[in-house]
Amino acid sequence: MNSIRPIALLLLASALAAHAAAPLTPAIEAALTKEIAAHHAAGVVTLVMQDGKVIHHAATGLADREQKLPMKTDSLFWIASMTKSLAVTAIMTLVDEGKLSLDEPAAKWLPELGKMKLASGQPPVRPITLRDLMSHTAGIAFPPRKSTDGVHSLKGYVAELLRAPLAFEPGSAYEYGFGITVAGRIAELVSGKPFEVLMHERVLDPLGMKETTFHPDARQRPRIARTYKSAEGGGLALANNVFVTSDPAVKRMAEPSGGLFSTAADMAKFYQMILNGGTHDGKRIVSPKAIAEMSRPHKAGGKTLNYGLGWQTGNGEKPAIAGFSQNAFGHGGAFATHGFIDPDRKLVTVFMVQNVLVTGGGDARKAFHDEVNRAVKSSAAGPAR
Repeated sequence: MNSIRPIALLLLASALAAHAAAPLTPAIEAALTKEIAAHHAAGVVTLVMQDGKVIHHAATGLADREQKLPMKTDSLFWIASMTKSLAVTAIMTLVDEGKLSLDEPAAKWLPELGKMKLASGQPPVRPITLRDLMSHTAGIAFPPRKSTDGVHSLKGYVAELLRAPLAFEPGSAYEYGFGITVAGRIAELVSGKPFEVLMHERVLDPLGMKETTFHPDARQRPRIARTYKSAEGGGLALANNVFVTSDPAVKRMAEPSGGLFSTAADMAKFYQMILNGGTHDGKRIVSPKAIAEMSRPHKAGGKTLNYGLGWQTGNGEKPAIAGFSQNAFGHGGAFATHGFIDPDRKLVTVFMVQNVLVTGGGDARKAFHDEVNRAVKSSAAGPAR
């Protein structure tokens, strides 16, 4: 009898947790079913955590419309620029250890940066810093897309990026681009390890993010959700994803600005660690000071940006997401994936989809956030940043 009681208590706890999540899950699924019917997505995986507990995790729609394969909660997605937040977190662990500095000239570690000039041929007034690179304020010009993208090593690609003249004086403006890729190369040089190895050692492995990778293997590839675009005449049509190579043995460069694949559950682990102040299962991953630097809006040219270091933020006038707190921060990806942390509500949200140029695609994410905001109330007033 005594051996049965703990099992009964565990079942009761599970039932209570399921009951607590019940009001949110049907509302989100109903909203997203409408969005899928409107061809705003083929399928979506959504996850919500509050106070460190999963209160919603569901898959809606199809991962493959042509084969009529349902989306599943463990479906894999190319998360594109959501990678930036993980990459910068890995780099900030080196800052924590004193191996890198945010505000020293970055040419200290990558001398090529000290040789860069403006389009006028003049050197910049001040040197580029790691902070500039990770806040998109360095002046690194956004490169034209080429068929050779992803073929280079990180070393080779950064060398190509730095051949172009600076688009503006460091710190004087903001241009979203590949500064974090350059920062990733600096991290390689300082650590003496390939960036992919550094990412695994500093972030992915300590968090148990076993489904997050630059190179999906043969086991993972069948779970990659297909990518869709709006079709001519209406509906959705298959779209290309150049990050899904023809064979697991064919590997692209490990791109710090946008190369990772992941699942909703893995991303939630990462976001919860950040919300926990940089700890996971009692182990320190990154410092609270580093998180504060990453998540606060930075400035350029006298303007407050909607960006920190590798994270999208509010700018003090409006939050990054309607209905979220001013302190909320996160990142989206090119194929409409999205993850955010709202520290004031101790909230994590993850929205996974594979859309490119889908008309009304943003409506699906908005529908998800609207249902979250309706259901989740503020649990604590967080400190203003």
